[in-house]
Amino acid sequence: MEISPSILSADFGNLLSDIRKVETEKPEYLHIDIMDGHFVPNITIGPLVLNALKDKTGIPFDVHLMIEEPDKYIKEFVDAGAKNITVHQEACVHLNRTLQLIKSMGVNASVALNPATSLDTLRYVLSSVDMVLIMTVNPGFGGQVFIDGMYEKIRELASIRNEKELNFKIEVDGGINIDNIKDVVLAGADVIVAGSFIFANGDPGENLKKLREAALK
Repeated sequence: MEISPSILSADFGNLLSDIRKVETEKPEYLHIDIMDGHFVPNITIGPLVLNALKDKTGIPFDVHLMIEEPDKYIKEFVDAGAKNITVHQEACVHLNRTLQLIKSMGVNASVALNPATSLDTLRYVLSSVDMVLIMTVNPGFGGQVFIDGMYEKIRELASIRNEKELNFKIEVDGGINIDNIKDVVLAGADVIVAGSFIFANGDPGENLKKLREAALK
């Protein structure tokens, strides 16, 4: 089980300080949500912020593009230090082509699904992705409540992976805390994205430690 703290909930006035606090617990990724105000009803950050951070932390950037026409911006985010780029199935007209574009730049290619989007939409690309991100809230805002129906979706995806003998990771994002992380992992998740629980209250490093401990109980 790997953890990807989402800086969406960090203190942007002290962003590097918050990142330093989670570094002490050695998270596997740093989740960076990119929103454009079109695909989702919010605007966050762009490549300039990643460029400012990439030489200041060794945590790999897990970049989640919640944007329309992601192909136009993939190279910018790779140049800014992304190690994994996730695009939304719902935002890609030619999903296979977009995934190939990401891979051609030497980084991992992942695809995300909104809660209401069927796993069937990924049937023909699962063999070429490094990770599938199951959104367990509707994307666009931090601090939302986990949608309980998504446990079934995670289990179904894990079953498909086993049946087809594929090796992509399952990432889960939205409303995860110490009360539900174990159930999410038991359902089949490999990578846990957590923002509000880690950054919104208290020490981010201690919160990350508590989250990992809760998953392993």
